Amino acid sequence: MKGFTAALLLWTLISPSCSGGGGGGAWPTHTACSDSGLEVLYQSCDPLQDFGFSIEKCSKELKPNVNIRFGIILREDIKELFLDLALMSKGSSVLNFSYPICEEALPKFSFCGRRKGEQIYYAGPVNNLGIEIPQGEYQVLLELYTEKRSTVACANATIICS
Repeated sequence: MKGFTAALLLWTLISPSCSGGGGGGAWPTHTACSDSGLEVLYQSCDPLQDFGFSIEKCSKELKPNVNIRFGIILREDIKELFLDLALMSKGSSVLNFSYPICEEALPKFSFCGRRKGEQIYYAGPVNNLGIEIPQGEYQVLLELYTEKRSTVACANATIICS
C-alpha cells in the first residue's frame, strides 16, 4: 500500500494537468520589463511548456540594440528556426513579421543546431529599428517554430505604454 501511495503522490506532483502545465490552466503571466512608463507582460501560449524571457533597460524609446535574456528546454531538434510576430492594437493588425533565426547554411546564433532536451539560453543583443513606442496598449503574438512547423515557444504579450 505504501508503494501505491508513493506512486500516487509522485503522479500528482509531476502530472501536467495537476500542476498547471498542460491540461488545465494557463501558464502564469510574467513581466519581461517594467520601467519608465512601459510594461511588457507575456504568457506562454504553448500548452506543454513555459519559458523565461526578460528585456534589459525597459524604455519607451526602443534602442537599435536591445539586450534580452531567453531560456527554454527544447522539445524538438533545431535545424532551422523561425520567428513569426503579429502586432495588434485595438483589434487591428499593425505589423506582421517573419524572420529566419537559424538556417542550416547560415546559423546566426550559437544555439542553432541544438538537440531535443538541450537548453537554449541566450543573453545578448537583438537588432531592431530604433523607434519610440507610441502611447497605448498593444497585443503581440510571438511564435518560434522549426522547419517542420513544430512549436518551440509561443507567447501572447501585452505592451502597455503610458
